[in-house]
Amino acid sequence: MKKFRLLIGGFIMGIATLVMTGCHAPKDVAYFQDLDATTILENVKKSPIVVKPGDKLAIVVKSKDPELSALFNMPVYTTRVGNGESFNGTSATLNSYSGSSSESVASYTVTPNGDIDFPILGMIKVEGMTRSEVAAYIRGELVGRQLVKDPTVAVEFLSAGVNLLGEVTTPGRYDLNRDNLTILQALSLAGDLTINGERTNIKVIREEDGQVKTYVLDLTDATSLVKSPAYYLQQDDVIYVEPNAQKKRSSTVNGNNALSVSFWISVASLLTTAVTTIGVFINK
Repeated sequence: MKKFRLLIGGFIMGIATLVMTGCHAPKDVAYFQDLDATTILENVKKSPIVVKPGDKLAIVVKSKDPELSALFNMPVYTTRVGNGESFNGTSATLNSYSGSSSESVASYTVTPNGDIDFPILGMIKVEGMTRSEVAAYIRGELVGRQLVKDPTVAVEFLSAGVNLLGEVTTPGRYDLNRDNLTILQALSLAGDLTINGERTNIKVIREEDGQVKTYVLDLTDATSLVKSPAYYLQQDDVIYVEPNAQKKRSSTVNGNNALSVSFWISVASLLTTAVTTIGVFINK
């Protein structure tokens, strides 16, 4: 009988150890674990998005003379909403610039050579420019050629976006509607990571100079995070949040793990069988 008790005690201790191991509090859930109230992060270099081949740009020119500025605002030709015909070799797709159909403007698709065909000015090299630089360049050309005295030029990206996949609340593609979008701002757009998201191994996949590069970010280490080239996102970046170890364990074929109902049913069944078997053996 004494051996029976020792055996049962050891079995119970083993189950308790397994439970404690499976239920311990994860250490890598909180962000920015290296920061305190007095921490100052310096030398954070901003990296605004720049024009790349294939981008679509909305460009609007305005001045005190509406008829004059209208010469530089390409009209929209459409067969149906959202699907435009070609105009002077440039894709013309209906896009609402300010929410008003009267101010809808055609988009300029950047050619593989990095140019756009702008009315009257002709081919303009815009690759590598920020949207403010494109606006300043066009304004300078209009004034310099004495075409418009007081132009106001607005430039917006129409197709730029980033893609968030994996353990975020709302995966999907999100527009790059600002010049500098950080990984933290992008994650907030997607509703933040789920509790099962791996905080220390965020992957940002980016195409640069014809190569696909992968950057790994650690949200628990703010110092290294802000110094990463992927802290500020670029158009078409793919952000992947992989599941943590707990989520991976819960994704087994039969779903058995220390936190699942099926696991505890299995444990209860095993314990009952063990007690019955040992009891019969001792009674003999």
